[in-house]
Amino acid sequence: MFEKFKIKRKIRALKSQIAEIEKKRERSQSALTKALLSGKEASDADVDYFNKYTNHIDILRKRIRELQNKLEEGNVDNESPQ
Repeated sequence: MFEKFKIKRKIRALKSQIAEIEKKRERSQSALTKALLSGKEASDADVDYFNKYTNHIDILRKRIRELQNKLEEGNVDNESPQ
């Protein structure tokens, strides 16, 4: 039961982390959108930040899916704590 609690807490922490990163990504996304709408070329830095944050979010979401699958399988109680 304690292992389930730890996994749920980790999922909440990852979701919180994603929310923070999404805020950062919005800044570069706004700059990219502005450049697109004004017909200008987007800054390489904005593109790099957007891609970096998007990749990080994808990695965290994948980890959340893994943890949720672990919970759904129901075999977390038999595992040793890490």
